[in-house]
Amino acid sequence: MAAIACEYQPGLEGIPASQSSISYINGTEGILEYRGIPVAQLAHQSNFIETAYLLIWGELPTKEELEQFEYDIRHHRRIKYQIRDMMKLFPDRGHPMDVLQASAAALGLFYSRRALDNPKYIRDAAIRLIAKIPTMVAAFQLIRKGNDPITPCDDYDYASNFLYMLTEREPSKLEARVFDASLILHAEHTMNASTFSARVTASTLTDPYAVIASAVGTLAGPLHGGANEEVLQMLERIGTVENVRPYIENCIATKTKIMGFGHRVYKVKDPRAIELQKLAEKLFAEMGKDKYYDIALAVEEVVEEKLGPKGIYPNVDFYSGLVYRKLGIPSDLFTPVFAMARVAGWLAHWREQLSVNRIFRPTQVYVGDRGNSYIPLENR
Repeated sequence: MAAIACEYQPGLEGIPASQSSISYINGTEGILEYRGIPVAQLAHQSNFIETAYLLIWGELPTKEELEQFEYDIRHHRRIKYQIRDMMKLFPDRGHPMDVLQASAAALGLFYSRRALDNPKYIRDAAIRLIAKIPTMVAAFQLIRKGNDPITPCDDYDYASNFLYMLTEREPSKLEARVFDASLILHAEHTMNASTFSARVTASTLTDPYAVIASAVGTLAGPLHGGANEEVLQMLERIGTVENVRPYIENCIATKTKIMGFGHRVYKVKDPRAIELQKLAEKLFAEMGKDKYYDIALAVEEVVEEKLGPKGIYPNVDFYSGLVYRKLGIPSDLFTPVFAMARVAGWLAHWREQLSVNRIFRPTQVYVGDRGNSYIPLENR
């Protein structure tokens, strides 16, 4: 077979990997839409469960469909005791993303039938993953402190239940609403690295639990979902507003990455960052300002001055950590919380991949030697 001529693009930048009707981005105008609906509208008017339904099934649910979907998720939040006991054997210093990846994969052991042509199987799998991932995240937080996990509360909505399981207290209405909106903002974002990973895994026709586990592993990297954890570490290193300018100027001079800034797609401020900043301000107005918020504002101002002409602005990670910390979420849980939200998008891409499936098999550009001869061991 003749070699295929192609131009190598590092990171597959600009190369379409699929056709999709799930979400749309215009990076120069700062537009993000889920199924054609601006994400800001969903964050203000919808809730995460309704948004998940929209993403996965392609349209907003009727009142009856939404009520049934919410009911099913509320009553599938519990995890098998074997998974809980498995978590107790993990090192308490292990990163929660590693725990989540292992636990999501283990979930498939209990539902291993791969009836990918059965609509009920697909719906049940989506419900289980959306319902149980938050329980896993909250369970490990308590387990690593030496405590038993809190049983999910069927009376609480999705956001309230997670915060309750995590913090062992009932959240305020504002806390629950802010957290729910942040989940919507993180739920989907076209063909990012973890979504591509999910679609590649899905294309092999493996089970959806393996699909989600592969996506979780991809999201864990600091260049993807792990960046929000590093934003807070950066703000802590800066320490004061007065230190912002010299710190940023030194980063630019040494070509050190400024965490929470820049995006492969957006050349303006990430629309999710705009909404997350609004959420942060609502929380601070009721619960008191985060001590690093003024530093964050100063960082944004200096980076925009220095790098704005190059299209480098805050991305989704820059303000999300400030929101999560105010909600009582530990910094190493920021990325697992990101995964909780992105499960909706991953499942949407899983279903879409199944509908037009062809296994991914990209080519490569070979740059190694050719025509070498084997050298016997005694002659090397």
